[in-house]
Amino acid sequence: MDGPGTPHSPWFDHAALNNALKRNKSVVCALTASYISTLAGYPLDSLKSRLQTTKTRVSVPKLAGLVYQEEGMKGFYRGLWIPLITISFVRAASFTIYSGTREYCRNHDYFSRNRISDAAIAGGISGALSGSLISFGSAPHQVRRQLEYSIASSKGIHMAKPPGTLEAVRDIFRTNGLSGLYVGFRLHFVRDTAGTALYFFEYDALRHLLGRQRSDEQGPTPPWLPIPVSLIPFVCGSFAGVTSWALIYPLDVVKTKIQQRALSGIPPRGVWETLHRLVRGPDPKDPKSVLAGIARIYQGLGVSAVRSITTHGLLWTLFDITSHYIDHLP
Repeated sequence: MDGPGTPHSPWFDHAALNNALKRNKSVVCALTASYISTLAGYPLDSLKSRLQTTKTRVSVPKLAGLVYQEEGMKGFYRGLWIPLITISFVRAASFTIYSGTREYCRNHDYFSRNRISDAAIAGGISGALSGSLISFGSAPHQVRRQLEYSIASSKGIHMAKPPGTLEAVRDIFRTNGLSGLYVGFRLHFVRDTAGTALYFFEYDALRHLLGRQRSDEQGPTPPWLPIPVSLIPFVCGSFAGVTSWALIYPLDVVKTKIQQRALSGIPPRGVWETLHRLVRGPDPKDPKSVLAGIARIYQGLGVSAVRSITTHGLLWTLFDITSHYIDHLP
């Protein structure tokens, strides 16, 4: 028998709940989608971070085998609870800012024409504002992860057990103070602003190309792409995630190296010096080929691409499903 306040009781206010969901649609959709997509993509994200900080070249399958051999399955999910909370709330904030900015543009008749250029520009501006603001909250999490894997990096491909989340934060705070959590923030700010702007620019442009109307309702798909409408969010999210990440990947690698040196107490190097050493090698008397250097910078991109396809495809699919459900609530 249903008691007072249960969903099926006469005292439960369905209208109030539905109105609350509608008022906070962006947050509800982003949180729901982010929890599931983060769980699905975290093992690949963990391998990507280890690949970036490893001194010895190693294949993804071999690295995965080493992690499993030394830490078991939990090694792939080490430190999950912090990003599960922080990434989910950062994404909720990001989508809220993005959605609010797009709605502001639409209400004030900015970039509101039914053209792909208007859709892309509105998405890019919304993404840039979102990325710049959320970078202040996401920077400490990124710094903490670099310290976790710096021990593994110092030992080549040997997967030494990294410190836990609280231990890593304590180490950073004890050594560098509160400012230590914002090591390399300028690069982090540029990466998040540019990357998020490019991400939403591409996503909105592709969604418009594939039939989404300016009212955000999905129209018929173009005849040259015979795929079910339900797959469009996955295709667009995967494409935007992979391509935007590939374009800013060198900046992410440089940021990682600079943060690592700072947190390890090693004298810092500038951005251009770090990039030059990555491309041409550490010995100026024996420079490496540019192509070899670019390949070295993009080490780990393959696993990042798979992670982006999985994470962003699921993220937008679940976001659209949840959004459609809320829109059709009574």
